[in-house]
Amino acid sequence: MTTSPLERAGLRPRVDKVLAGFLATQRARLLEIDPALDEVADTVAAFVLGGGKRLRPAFAYWGFRGAGGVDSDEVVAAVSALEFVQASALIHDDLMDRSDTRRGEPSVHRRFEARHIGAGWRGDPAGFGDSSAVLLGDLALVWSDEMLHGSGLPLADLARARPVFDQMRTEVTVGQFLDVLTQATADTSVERAGKVARYKSAKYTVERPLLLGAALAGGGADVFAAYAAFGLPLGEAFQLRDDVLGVFGDPAQTGKPAGDDLREGKRTYLVASAFSALDEPARAELDAALGDPELDDSGVEHLRAVIRDCGALAATEERIDVLSAEALAALRQAPIEDEARGVLAALAEASTRRSV
Repeated sequence: MTTSPLERAGLRPRVDKVLAGFLATQRARLLEIDPALDEVADTVAAFVLGGGKRLRPAFAYWGFRGAGGVDSDEVVAAVSALEFVQASALIHDDLMDRSDTRRGEPSVHRRFEARHIGAGWRGDPAGFGDSSAVLLGDLALVWSDEMLHGSGLPLADLARARPVFDQMRTEVTVGQFLDVLTQATADTSVERAGKVARYKSAKYTVERPLLLGAALAGGGADVFAAYAAFGLPLGEAFQLRDDVLGVFGDPAQTGKPAGDDLREGKRTYLVASAFSALDEPARAELDAALGDPELDDSGVEHLRAVIRDCGALAATEERIDVLSAEALAALRQAPIEDEARGVLAALAEASTRRSV
């Protein structure tokens, strides 16, 4: 059986172990403040440890190894900090999208809303859930910084990595805002959809983790340039695959209701391609249904057919193939260690051909 690229160097269980240890320490700190914070600790731990592909730590780790870095528990701890950036982004994203579930479980705001209802507390349960999700997402982002800088790596290595880490967190945050703005303004352009995908997901999923690893290893300008040439198109292909799964994915695999992106009104590259391909009456029909939280399964199936029949799905799949080929061509020329090159190529395949 072929070993998953996420398991090479025993990385995934090592990441899970260091995350669990960090969260146990944080739990003890929270309970010293107030026993009521046990639910905060439990929720963040369940969210971080209960799923996820560990893709971002994998790109950062193999970016480090490719740039000549030597494996250590400390570098695994450093790259694991990316899982808290991811947790923060997802908790906030679910709140902004009003998503009920994540990975088949209640989203954080829904979990705390239900806690309020179950306890019979005063005030608005939904407002309590929303506030809790904002604060837990913020807490995860705070902990990402603490985990990176408490990893045990030399201060000089961390100082090189700091600008990459800071820029990545800024990009994903403003990318989220652009996503919200795009939905509010009903911008249907492919250009806008591409920019949102680039900053909301693509750069912080692949390019910035690679550059973080390179910075930790002290990689040169040629390595940085190669990782950017590989990472950005691959990250965009990753996000386009996510867009396809958000409309056509199997809920049993994705952990999200079928067609959730359609109910949320996501103006993705897939949807923008459909608007570009449709005639005016069909565009008006799509625009009217997009973002309807009451869209039923038959409505989802109808919109799926519209998107498929106008060629938008095929165009998006073709775009994924073009971006993936561009990324792999850059990787073949990258001045990095051969073992890392092979693992990064396998990660590229896994991230663009996935079903979840």
